[in-house]
Amino acid sequence: MAPAIETAAPLVPTPPALAALRDAAAGCRACPLWERGTQTVFGEGAAGARALFVGEQPGDREDVEGRPFVGPAGRLLDEALVAAGIDRADVYVTNAVKHFKWEARGQRRIHQRPAAPEVTACRPWLEAEIEAVRPELVVCLGATAAQALLGSSFRVTKQRGQFVEGLLGPVVTATIHPSSILRAPDEAARRVAMDGFVADLRAVAQRLGGDRSTG
Repeated sequence: MAPAIETAAPLVPTPPALAALRDAAAGCRACPLWERGTQTVFGEGAAGARALFVGEQPGDREDVEGRPFVGPAGRLLDEALVAAGIDRADVYVTNAVKHFKWEARGQRRIHQRPAAPEVTACRPWLEAEIEAVRPELVVCLGATAAQALLGSSFRVTKQRGQFVEGLLGPVVTATIHPSSILRAPDEAARRVAMDGFVADLRAVAQRLGGDRSTG
C-alpha cells in the first residue's frame, strides 16, 4: 500500500498556473476533509491581482456552489470592499483550506474549525496560488489564515492591521474574518466590528495606492 500523502505538495503542478492548479486540486485527497466536502473550493480571481485575500475555509454555500466567499460572509466582504474603495474584481480570493469541514445539527451543516494537520496538508495549494497570482499584498481574514502564513504565534487580536514581510514574498496583513461580524451579539456590536473591518481594508487600499504612486 502506498504511504499516505501528508500534504498536497506532490499534487501541485509545475509551473503553478491557476487553471492547472484548479484542475489538480479538484481531485485532492491529501487530508480526510474531501470525504465530507461536496467538492474542492479553489480560489477565484485573476493572475496579476494586486491583493490576495485568504479566509479559513469554504462554508456551506461555497461548498454547494464550488466558489469562495459567495455565502453570507462573502456578501459582507463585498460590502466592506466597496466601503473601502476596493473592487473585488481586482483581487483574488481563496481559503487556507479548500474543503468544507462541518458537523450535522439537525438538518443544518455547522462549520468546524480545521485542525492544524488539515491546514498543513492544504498549505501547498495556498503557496502555489500566491506564486501564480504574484500579489503585492496578502490579506489574511481571521486567525486560521494568518497562522497558516505567519506562524502559530501570530495573534490577530493583537497584530491586526500590521504590515509584515511574508515568507512567500508579498507583504502580509491580517484582519478579522467577516463571519465574526455575523456572530456579533447585537446590531451595535455588529456595526462596531464592521467599522473596524472596513478601516483595516481602507488601510489595505491606501497601501496599494501608495505602492502604485511610488512604483
